[in-house]
Amino acid sequence: MKRFAALSLAALMILTVFASAASAVDVIEIRGPVYNGSDIDDIIDTYGDGTTLTMDATDFAAFYYDIDDNVTTETLSIKDVAGTEGNVIGEGGIVYETTIQQVAYEYENADAGWDNYSLIGFFAEKYIPINPDKADKLAKLILDSDDKYTIRTGELLDLGEGYAIEAKQVDVDGEKVWLEFTKDGEFVDDEIISVGTGDNTWDVELDDIEDEDDVIVLRVHVNQVFQGAVDSIAQIEGLWLIDYANAMTIESDDEFGELDDVSIDGDTLTISNEDTFTLTRDSDEEVAEGIFFTTADTPSSMLRFYAMKEITDPGTYEIRGRVASGFGDQEWDATSFAGFYYDIDDDISTEKLTVSDLNGNVIPEGGLVYTTTIANVDYEYYNEDADWGQYPVIGFFAEEYIPLNPDKADKLAKLILDSDDKYTIRTGELLDLGEGYAIEAKQVDVDGEKVWLEFTKDGEFVDDEIISVGTGANTWEVELDDIEDEDDVVVLRVHVNQVFQGAVDSIAQIEGLWLIDYANAMTIESDDEFGNLDDVSIDGDTLTIKNEDTFTLTRDSEEEIGEGMYFMIADTPSSELRYYPYVEKTIGEEEGEAETPEETPTEEVTETEGEEATPTEEVTETEGEETPTEGGETETEEEPSPGFGFVFGLVGLLAVVYLVRRNN
Repeated sequence: MKRFAALSLAALMILTVFASAASAVDVIEIRGPVYNGSDIDDIIDTYGDGTTLTMDATDFAAFYYDIDDNVTTETLSIKDVAGTEGNVIGEGGIVYETTIQQVAYEYENADAGWDNYSLIGFFAEKYIPINPDKADKLAKLILDSDDKYTIRTGELLDLGEGYAIEAKQVDVDGEKVWLEFTKDGEFVDDEIISVGTGDNTWDVELDDIEDEDDVIVLRVHVNQVFQGAVDSIAQIEGLWLIDYANAMTIESDDEFGELDDVSIDGDTLTISNEDTFTLTRDSDEEVAEGIFFTTADTPSSMLRFYAMKEITDPGTYEIRGRVASGFGDQEWDATSFAGFYYDIDDDISTEKLTVSDLNGNVIPEGGLVYTTTIANVDYEYYNEDADWGQYPVIGFFAEEYIPLNPDKADKLAKLILDSDDKYTIRTGELLDLGEGYAIEAKQVDVDGEKVWLEFTKDGEFVDDEIISVGTGANTWEVELDDIEDEDDVVVLRVHVNQVFQGAVDSIAQIEGLWLIDYANAMTIESDDEFGNLDDVSIDGDTLTIKNEDTFTLTRDSEEEIGEGMYFMIADTPSSELRYYPYVEKTIGEEEGEAETPEETPTEEVTETEGEEATPTEEVTETEGEETPTEGGETETEEEPSPGFGFVFGLVGLLAVVYLVRRNN
């Protein structure tokens, strides 16, 4: 009896493992322009000059771009060389080229030696050439910041990637601070900076970095030192750091994915393909270092593709549109703004943003127009025989929404899940669909080929159904009433492939999941306001929103268009105008506000119980806090994978087996 009880308990522990179908965004795709034609030659003729088609940072948002100085370093070209025909690019037909450029420090202070530094984009990442005139030895840029930080005696400022500086001592009377630079807790260098003499910048120079000497790896500018109510404090403004510990030397025989013909000519690095490259339809083919060509699923008489950079590192990233220069009219759609919704297989986009009738840098009333129109797209689980054909979709400020009424663009719910992945779900097991939605297999009848599923939201019952797999009625549609005053709204679709008896459990296999966030659906009214867009018009399947007031493209600023969509405007003379639209996407779940060197808030005070507030201007990170990544992104601890529940189940099983053996 003891043995039976123990084994039953162990089995129960395993069965309560929580499965997941939806998780936080774990990949971001930043795409370039969409190219559409009959074949590769036609595309080069249409979008290029007849011999070469070239992308740079002004139209491929993944590449490095400095909007203020209009600086870009990278290009990706497709050339009409021998063997380039159909959907095949010939040998030497893909050419990636990048050239060292001079860019301004974020902390611009020429008098203090902070004017320009050498930078090179390398497969859509920012690198620093160790030799400023040679493109063969590179180290990734970790930090370039003009934020202010306060650092107390004995305190660490985490710079990211294991690098840190510590204030060993602060001499307020002598206006000096003793700083120490470490990597992974190991001493690298230290310096006493005399603030009073005006020599406020500490350059850490190291030797033998990829056989190069006198390499500046860290720059720190100290503004001042002062005595707080409790501590002696140094204030830092100006930080610049490269990842010298992981620097690399590029050799002529190196290979980068499909690009393996390397040429280095002083400040320029060129890499091309020695073998032919096929744009395989309905696939993502990696070119090199996380850059892919995504090709549509089209007939052989058509070819459609775009370049894209795949990002998986946690953080927040800017996805921008084509750069606009000058005072003329501008238009962005999904082919020129990677933030907008786009279905490459069916060449479907819904959103458009236009600027017209500029008066200098001022957009007049009604001159800024956002338009989106309902379109029909294929389910990821495409199976017309099982009634999984198409569904209506509409992009709304760069997010994918579903119209509650397929012919009216005024009532929308965000699309949570559209998946053709396969999932197995055991009796009593929950399948997490995201945003608090879940389905549970209440019972599985293997003999009758049926499964009883229950749909819940935040643990509360919504609907249930017995699906008979054997009769062919394998799809369960959950229809709800009174969703923004609409009835018979399909909010969930589940396709059950089969039920079967495993070694221990009765199991249902699901392939085909589709879910909308009906609990947070919205109705758009004519008097609604979306940022600076506040003139709303709904005409059937089309939603149009304009600006009722003038909109100024203020130079050297970020101006919100609406709903998390912005214009980034360059710091140019009044005779020039340069700007682009962008949205931000985040990888990983944000678990609260995390302070990093790049994001330290200003003009705050730090208080401890029983002490007076220290008159600092910002909060300083201490050892053990989250690490900054390039560009201000924050590395956060990832949520444990649902699969870890299985590990805990096994641990429990082993513990129970041990107890049984001991009792016997």
